Amino acid sequence: MNQILQNLKTGATEIADIPCPQVRTGHLLIQTRMSVVSAGTERMLVEFGKANLLEKAKQQPDKVKQVMDKIKTDGLAPTLEAVRTKLDQPLALGYSNVGTVVEVGRGVEGFAVGDRVISNGPHAEIVHVPKQLCAKIPDGVDDEEAAFTVIASIGLQGIRLANPTLGETFVVTGLGLIGLITVQLLRAHGCRVLGADFDPGKLQIAKSLGAEIVDLSKGEDPLSAARTFSKGRGVDGVLITASTKSSEPVHQAAHMCRKRGRIVLVGVTGLELSRADFYEKELSFQVSCSYGPGRYDPEYEEKGQDYPVGFVRWTEQRNFEAILDMLADGKLDLKSLITHRFPIGQAVEAYEVLGQGKSSLGIILHYDPKQNVQALLNRKTVELALAPADEARTGEASVGIIGAGNYTNQVLLPALKQTKASLHTIASSGGVNGLHVGRRHGFVQTTTDTGAMLADPAINTIFVTTRHNTHARYAEEAIKAGKHVFVEKPLCLNRNELQDIKNLRLQPKQILMVGFNRRFSPFTVKMKQLLDTVKEPKTLIMTVNAGDIPAEHWTQDPEVGGGRIIGEACHFVDTLRFLVGHPITEVTSHTVGRQPGVKIIEDKATITLRFEDGSLGTVHYFANGHKSFPKERIEVFAAGKILEMNNFKELRGYGWNGFTKMKLWSQDKGHKQEMKAFVDAVVTGSGSPIPLSEIYEVTEACLDIVEQLREQERQQQRRQAEYA
Repeated sequence: MNQILQNLKTGATEIADIPCPQVRTGHLLIQTRMSVVSAGTERMLVEFGKANLLEKAKQQPDKVKQVMDKIKTDGLAPTLEAVRTKLDQPLALGYSNVGTVVEVGRGVEGFAVGDRVISNGPHAEIVHVPKQLCAKIPDGVDDEEAAFTVIASIGLQGIRLANPTLGETFVVTGLGLIGLITVQLLRAHGCRVLGADFDPGKLQIAKSLGAEIVDLSKGEDPLSAARTFSKGRGVDGVLITASTKSSEPVHQAAHMCRKRGRIVLVGVTGLELSRADFYEKELSFQVSCSYGPGRYDPEYEEKGQDYPVGFVRWTEQRNFEAILDMLADGKLDLKSLITHRFPIGQAVEAYEVLGQGKSSLGIILHYDPKQNVQALLNRKTVELALAPADEARTGEASVGIIGAGNYTNQVLLPALKQTKASLHTIASSGGVNGLHVGRRHGFVQTTTDTGAMLADPAINTIFVTTRHNTHARYAEEAIKAGKHVFVEKPLCLNRNELQDIKNLRLQPKQILMVGFNRRFSPFTVKMKQLLDTVKEPKTLIMTVNAGDIPAEHWTQDPEVGGGRIIGEACHFVDTLRFLVGHPITEVTSHTVGRQPGVKIIEDKATITLRFEDGSLGTVHYFANGHKSFPKERIEVFAAGKILEMNNFKELRGYGWNGFTKMKLWSQDKGHKQEMKAFVDAVVTGSGSPIPLSEIYEVTEACLDIVEQLREQERQQQRRQAEYA
């Protein structure tokens, strides 16, 4: 199917052929009828893409600081490669769509196949959208007007924050598409509106919609105009729908307002605010967030948990419905804002119009109404190169990868390509990432149909690099399909999943391996060689400056990511298990105490491991440190000797005969060595580079740790309740 993508590195826009997405729980598959190109947001993205690296850096100074911090910890070369890879990632353009529902995911109520709906889906023939970001179109509202709904909701949310009342005066600064819609919405609220812009054409449209105007291109003074417009009182509020680096619109807005006036930033401007502008008038200033409450909240958007209407009257979905109701009642005129129409096959020309600065507002993309929907839905695999043999041969690793995220693209595949593996198929849920990664790394094909990939006899090796809650399922399916399996950590999230995997009977020489790469690092291998010469128990301390991850991130969700102990600290438990070389016999763990305002404490823990030979290992896993400090450090004390490994860049020995220091210019966490060991094992038919018993042992230890930590927290909560 066709989808419009933009390359952020070059600014190039293309109509790409991507696989049709599979419908997921809580989502809809929608066949697009029309979509609107946002003259503001999408023009900004296109211009950013066409800028050189220096210009991009100037536009995102916060990202530059992140890059500098990463250079300090990871080194220059890996950081530059990560930046290049990130910019090379294609961006799916578009977010205001009209279409017909063709598939309904599990758990979705209120929508049915055949419903005409709006959504924030991209410019694509089939879009996959959470139900909370869709709304039914009332009868009598045509597709072209309905296609503006999501864009119009951006203006509506700004108005809701401004809270206008009948008869109030408002200024709208910036009369682009959202600005002109905002003018109409304010007029519908019974407000008088003054519109300001540099474009005479847009000013005339605003005037026709009932606004008074101030033409900035003629040097007209907006402050004087606002004073006259408000009869000398100052306006009640200003909505800024402009896009500029300057802070002048905010400064002007403050001077236009009366005492206790309201300023809402809907667009993008500089934010160098003057306290004096706001102090004497006690002005309020807010930045509006997209379409309304629920935006960027995974509980609302991805999990479908609606906000109670009695507490949050206007969510983003209810804002969509409000716009559609106004269209049905004839209270909004959006057709007059359409300046261009293009078929989807000429989308590149539409973006040329956008980028040339020609007078454009609403650019409508039409999709072929005669397109066979079943043909689109069935197109779940796209060929990228000539296919090899129909069946994987003995002595080769023909690879299929499930998951096309950053780790796969930036870490796993560069290492895997240095082995004897052949890259056959890459699967992703939405299709875009799979297409990009497949092209970049030379795969034969990309797909959204994991079942077909697992059944393909041309593939004998499966890599699972998806979100953690799918690891066990995909691993189990791949094992049953007779494939060798590499699962990026963790293997699973709970004991039931672990037991299900244990119950499977692996075929002779079939490999199941988990991505515990640190045991393959040359630093860890050297430490292991030295420690194996010591026959008495060792004391190991691993300090992990894990860095903060927001509580809302999927890795922190026990049902999706499993939390950071299962999802990441398993690495460090395995590293100590490898260095000691003996089974773990006892696990104890403790977190910091619960503090007000701290949602997650599980990622600030000390873990103690006792081993069969009497060795003692401690993992300090802390997410409350500073990112300038090295992330990982291991210290080992044994037989009057010490090893100190710093961030997989340097190893120092104290008291060792013939060894004092080992150093590399950049980090080496063992990814290349891990990939080589795994692929060599597949090709030669030898055993797994990590014994399966150790994988299960480390997984069980991490499950023990999490159970201990969560029980401690429950006990602490009970004690607090007793004292309350």
